[in-house]
Amino acid sequence: MRATPAAGYRHVKDKILQRIHAHVWPPGSLLPGEIALAEEFSVARGTVNRAMRELTEEGYLERKRKGGTRVRPSPLRAARFEIQLVRAAIEATGARYGYTLVSRQEETGPKDVRDRLGLSDNARLLHLRCLHSADGKPFQFEDRWINLAALPAARRADFSITGPNEWLVQTVPYSEVEIRIRATAASALLARHLGVTVASPLLTTLRTTWLDKKALTHVRLHFHQSHELVTRY
Repeated sequence: MRATPAAGYRHVKDKILQRIHAHVWPPGSLLPGEIALAEEFSVARGTVNRAMRELTEEGYLERKRKGGTRVRPSPLRAARFEIQLVRAAIEATGARYGYTLVSRQEETGPKDVRDRLGLSDNARLLHLRCLHSADGKPFQFEDRWINLAALPAARRADFSITGPNEWLVQTVPYSEVEIRIRATAASALLARHLGVTVASPLLTTLRTTWLDKKALTHVRLHFHQSHELVTRY
């Protein structure tokens, strides 16, 4: 006996979400067709279509007429907020993008970062420092911590060529994000890599992401003094 249409589509929607969150269908993967899913869940094809349509509107899926339905390669909340690729931001200005991995280390991390991620004192974090440039000039210094308990694949990822910003956006979904923007003074490390004097004012963005209440990553993005923040709604 088939479920009622309302209950049926919610059931299908929940099952698809569960598989996305569990990475049964990771970002970018192609989902089975509507007919196959209708048979699996014992519902009408129209019920599957409604579930997929809502998930597409909410930013979880992307559908193309001849390309099928795929899990969005960008974060789960792309419909509300999309984490931008720094490469795309630089190339959009016509500048040449450059990337350098400054340092990589597995550590417990400082207390303020552990507290921000809600982790214990012995939690293991991957600490990455990266420099992004535009036409050879410093653009952004990325200081990032990745929770290895939530993202063990980061331990095996090669960040020497592709930065964590791209790796995370393209492979890891998220369900919640917090962003803080503040003015900071350049430390000796930041001054050296951004080409400014020590204690110079910098625009700094602090961003933390979670998936199903589990902390994924915390990053501090320090921008060169020439950077301006523009938002349009």
